[in-house]
Amino acid sequence: MRDLEILMNPNKLVKHLKKPANEFTKYDIIKFIDDHHIEMLNFRYVGEDGKLKTLNFVITSKDYLESILSTGERVDGSSLFSYIHADFSDLYVIPRFRTAFVNPFTEHPTLDILCSFYTKDGHPLESAPEYILKKASTKFTEDTGYNFKAMGELEYYLISEKSDLYPSEDQKGYHEASPFTNWENLRTEALLVIAQCGGKIKYGHSEVGNFSTDTHMYEQNEIEFIPVDPEEAVEQLIISKWILRMLGKKHNVVISFAPKITVGKAGSGLHIHMMLEKDVTNYIADDVGLTTIAKKLIAGVLEHSQSLTAFGNTIPTSYLRLVPHQEAPTMVCWGDSNRSVLVRVPLGWIAKTNMIKDANPQERGSVPYIPGKQTVELRSPDGSADLYHLMAGIILAAKDGILDEDALEKANKMYVNFNIFDDKHKDIFNTLKRLPTSCYESAECLEKDRKFYQKDGVFPKGTIDGFVKRLKDFDDKNMNERLFNNHVEIKKMVDNYIHHM
Repeated sequence: MRDLEILMNPNKLVKHLKKPANEFTKYDIIKFIDDHHIEMLNFRYVGEDGKLKTLNFVITSKDYLESILSTGERVDGSSLFSYIHADFSDLYVIPRFRTAFVNPFTEHPTLDILCSFYTKDGHPLESAPEYILKKASTKFTEDTGYNFKAMGELEYYLISEKSDLYPSEDQKGYHEASPFTNWENLRTEALLVIAQCGGKIKYGHSEVGNFSTDTHMYEQNEIEFIPVDPEEAVEQLIISKWILRMLGKKHNVVISFAPKITVGKAGSGLHIHMMLEKDVTNYIADDVGLTTIAKKLIAGVLEHSQSLTAFGNTIPTSYLRLVPHQEAPTMVCWGDSNRSVLVRVPLGWIAKTNMIKDANPQERGSVPYIPGKQTVELRSPDGSADLYHLMAGIILAAKDGILDEDALEKANKMYVNFNIFDDKHKDIFNTLKRLPTSCYESAECLEKDRKFYQKDGVFPKGTIDGFVKRLKDFDDKNMNERLFNNHVEIKKMVDNYIHHM
């Protein structure tokens, strides 16, 4: 397995050091820097706004480099997090060597490394986003015996000047190919760069959303990843968003992860897929189908899905996406291959079929059965998600379901095998809980569920307080009602988020 991680790996450090990233040491980093004449080092970390920050170092000697890599550096925490006060704000940033990658955008050879926050006493900062996720993941494995794996589907719009050459049909962009999509080249460039920076990519493609105005084109794309440890899953999403924005800047176009660009057109989600693993075996499905423990996991996620929107749907336009008939969920339920539900079980590879030999009758050799690809998918989050906190919340919810003796019964009650928006199923539709319809409602759901998140000290009280305050500061208790009757206000709000999400 170790050799397979190295073979054909596009990450330059993995190739050169001939070891997987999770085995990188300080001296591996120094060796790579020395062998490749790297001139600069960047410490990268995520602040309260979810964006990557940068601290630049010029490498002047091996002694200085070793000092930086051994002890990290101090930063002003009060400028990164609103809950850290200026009177005692210093924090340490300590590099995580497994995250190192060659920066693809700098003029001078530069290595970037993601960092964790530590206090003056040398302890992890309890409220640091990456540490909250680490606590949730560790607690999950301790209490269940399973490793939680996850990946995201990163949807985004590319906004450019209008071209009438090979126009595509409105809202018919799914898997469209060049020349009927104008920016396939930027997506494929992004795929290669993300992989070189350590991202584990499944595939990329154009998405449903495409439309144009008198002056601009809007093309939706998606990049989907492979399930990995949750911390790595979040890291590759954060780095990928940064890479896409940098490529947008390079090509003079706008990359937007905003949940909704305009009403009536496809919004951009950030679906999260989940797996349960033990001894390199995926326990989400067996030869028969979805396992009991997978159904319990689903029940736990559904149980806390209303409060999870506080981390996964953080701005008012998030709730313009969560409306009926837009392939976005509104009701708390689950089903198989059903895009109207909140948690979907995608088509998997459970049956031991001979599809490959049917398509290739010349294939005479044995074709291995490759199990373990099944996931379950939470469809509510979007590009505004606070990724570390969202993933931590999902993990805690999954654990709650697995440990709940009544979870299987709850899962069975919330299962649907039809389009829930079809009027003939109105009676069942009316029995289901619904997701919040505004930031204000989301904040109220989080307040009701705060004991669950604060249990075992995973989420500090101040972190929950901060989310509740930020969501309620939008003052949108009746936001949806106002917006659906005021198209001017909708446009103003959407325009505000296009360039920031």
